[in-house]
Amino acid sequence: MTSEVSGSGAAAGGIGFFEKWLSVWVGLCIVAGLWLGNLVPGTFAAIAGLEVASVNLVVAVLIWAMVYPMMVNVDFASLGHVGERPKGLVITVVVNWLVKPFTMAALGVAFFEGVFADLIDPASAQEYIAGLILLGAAPCTAMVFVWSQLTRGDATYTLVQVSVNDIVMVFAFAPIVALLLGVTDIQVPWQTLLLSVLLYVVIPLLAGAFTRHRLAAGATDPAERERRVGAFTAAVKPASVLGLLATVVLLFGFQGQVILERPVLIALIAVPLLLQSYGIFLVGYAAAWFWRVPFPVAAPCALIGTSNFFELAVAVAISLFGLQSGAALATVVGVLVEVPVMLSLVAFANATRGWFPER
Repeated sequence: MTSEVSGSGAAAGGIGFFEKWLSVWVGLCIVAGLWLGNLVPGTFAAIAGLEVASVNLVVAVLIWAMVYPMMVNVDFASLGHVGERPKGLVITVVVNWLVKPFTMAALGVAFFEGVFADLIDPASAQEYIAGLILLGAAPCTAMVFVWSQLTRGDATYTLVQVSVNDIVMVFAFAPIVALLLGVTDIQVPWQTLLLSVLLYVVIPLLAGAFTRHRLAAGATDPAERERRVGAFTAAVKPASVLGLLATVVLLFGFQGQVILERPVLIALIAVPLLLQSYGIFLVGYAAAWFWRVPFPVAAPCALIGTSNFFELAVAVAISLFGLQSGAALATVVGVLVEVPVMLSLVAFANATRGWFPER
């Protein structure tokens, strides 16, 4: 699969300029948000007031701009290949939905109610835990194509994994989040949670499927269909990029005063995220090695669980807890740390390719 088909914007065989330096762009937007939040606080207050049914309209548009292009890449026709080479898919589903959300919640509680308890007030700690739970319950949808490509993974199989994950997400995301928030004594507004899943998963997924169908109409050659989809996603990629960066500016504009007073906060949130990322990768990678899964399937199936669908996590955190919440801040820190972590894991996977069979 070419980079255009994956919608990553990467050059063939490598990571795209935007993805490679994503943490830098996010860092610059953090600085811009902090500056603007202190310079024009009234503007941010006005944006915060643009809400309908707990959904901020400005943020909703930005999130749709982020999510929609990646949903166009989901090919439900690939689900016909689910029965082929089931081991990698089993590992992906088990790690993503039966392990990852629960280990993320456990790490959040361990650090913010234990290790960092003297550094953070209890109310804020609960919000940071909630943000981590949202990240843990949202496995990657788009960037995994980039990580798969960098490890020379099986592109078709990666597409199957992403498609299955998205179907599971429609039904499992809300119950798992509600369960874990309840376990951590955070009140769950079910109506808002279900509305968020509808707005940021179901509707973009259906819109992406419809767009893909329209793009492929009349094309009998599979390569031509993928070329059309790739050209479209490349064309709308700038909107996705701007949506992400604008959301970061907004979030840190609202969080500016808190962060400037406590700059170490970002580092505290990053600690459990880093432990979770490396730990989950090792679980998936070790399971693939033990089960003798071929490397072109093993590497993507471990990486897909490590990476997060942070766009969804950010959107739901804002809907549930608000733009100025610690939960929203935690999800954006997830964006900040993800790319360096994933690039280090890609390098590790490529260095250990010989541990796995190729077929």
